[in-house]
This record gives sequence, C-alpha cells and structure tokens, in this order.
Amino acid sequence: MRLPPILPAELTGEQRQLYEDMRRGSSAKYSSFRTVDDHGALLGPWNAWLHDPAIGAAMWGLSKALTAASRLPDNVRQILILVVGAAYAADYELYAHEAVARTKHGVSDEVLVSITAGRMPTSLNEDERLAYDLASALCQGKALSHLAYRTGQRHFGQPGLNELIYLVGYYSMLAITLNAYDVPAPEEPATQPA
Repeated sequence: MRLPPILPAELTGEQRQLYEDMRRGSSAKYSSFRTVDDHGALLGPWNAWLHDPAIGAAMWGLSKALTAASRLPDNVRQILILVVGAAYAADYELYAHEAVARTKHGVSDEVLVSITAGRMPTSLNEDERLAYDLASALCQGKALSHLAYRTGQRHFGQPGLNELIYLVGYYSMLAITLNAYDVPAPEEPATQPA
C-alpha cells in the first residue's frame, strides 16, 4: 500500500469532515465487507481520498450521487461492478463487491469465479447478461457499437443505460485508483468489525 492509513487522531479539519461523512455512508451502505481497520482508519478508496480531501470530497460526492440516482436493479449493478473489477484486477474492488454480491444477492461462488476469470456465467438472467456484455465492451476502451448502445437503450431505457455507463466509468476510475496506490484486499474475512 503506497498511502498509509490515516488514523482518526491524525486527521486535519478538512480530512475529519470528509472522514466522518465517508465513514457514516460506507458503514451504512456496506456491511458485508471491511471499510475500516481495527484502529478506525478507512480502507479501500476512502483512505486514498482522505490524502487529497478536495478531490476526495468530489469523488465521494459522485459515489453518493450514483447511489441516490440508482435506476438499475442492485444485482445488475453488482455484475457490472465485478466485470470492471475483473478487467482491472483491482483486488479491493473485487473483494468488496464479491462480498456484496454473495451476501446481499445470493450470487454463487461459481458465478463470482467465472466473472473474475473474464467469462460470462451461464446462469445470469437477461438483465445481468446484457449488463455483463455492455460493461465488458466499455472496459475495452473502445467506442460502444451502435447495436450495443441501442440494445442497452431499449432494454434499460435511456436513464438506465446512462447509469450503466456512468457506473462503468466510475468503477474504472476507482479500480485505477486502487491499483495505482496498490490497495490490497484485507486478509481477514469480508465482514465489518463490531
């Protein structure tokens, strides 16, 4: 890890405000994986954002906006997030969203293994298959084909397709952040400390 965890006692005023908002939000939203260490320092992207609180606050704001404007079913969101995490081999992103997919949506280990290996699982439903295909295409860094765009538009509606595109972009940026700062998945199981 290239950026050391910032302990709560070491936070500046600007960092403290962001820390408290991110800690509250991440703890409420994500109970199936660790977002803080045993000393109260934030893990994952939240630690990186604290090191640059002006930019970190904007990133956290985008995260909250994408959650508030959710139009896609949660299972579809998790599939496309996992596709992005796998495309970038982002350990913490995969750790976190495998836990969410497993505990909140009952996704099997076989499905998770297939996605992280870059293969579409055969058991996905129609929405999940299309999200998998669109996210995979976008992760290749090329323009989305007209046929893929129109199919996504017909299937999810324009607002749903917009959300899918924004989520792939956001989680790609997140994966790049995690990889650049060499943020590992915690070694302990994916559960929050008491």
